Amino acid sequence: MKSELSGSLFFVLEKVMQDTILTQIETLVMPILDDLGFELVDLQLLNEGSQRALRIFIDKPGGITLDDCVEVSREVSAILEVEDPIKSAYRLEVSSPGLDRPLKKPADYERFAGRKIKLKTRQLLDPDQRGHTRKTFAGTLLGLEAGQVRLELNDKRGGLAVIALDEVEKANLEEEF
Repeated sequence: MKSELSGSLFFVLEKVMQDTILTQIETLVMPILDDLGFELVDLQLLNEGSQRALRIFIDKPGGITLDDCVEVSREVSAILEVEDPIKSAYRLEVSSPGLDRPLKKPADYERFAGRKIKLKTRQLLDPDQRGHTRKTFAGTLLGLEAGQVRLELNDKRGGLAVIALDEVEKANLEEEF
């Protein structure tokens, strides 16, 4: 029992430390991205075996090019080298968020209204009040209204789902061809 408790405590402390580092990195890179005309979509600090990777996902109207990634990597590398928020060795990766771009900020739910998304909630919900609980929803994003994500469901039940933004664990655009 003591081993389980110490393992859980270690995991929580590791998560808090990682969140602190990511907050520091976000504070450092936001002015750079703003100056260059890019949006920060997501930051991830991952342990991959014996290596660490810092992934920065950027976007701009019209999409991201390889040259954009190189430019951001060069600028961000310089500030991270000076400020040194990550005390161990790591690999910096800068890329676009991809076709299945995550929706992270409230503004994303407005910007991508009309697009198909997949959404996962933190707990089982019954957003259409029909007695059908679930955690995964797919459909057309109608937008964000008063802190509620509005989604036209595209499954056999159909209908409108209204989900509190703070209940959303993860949301991504669906690839459309």
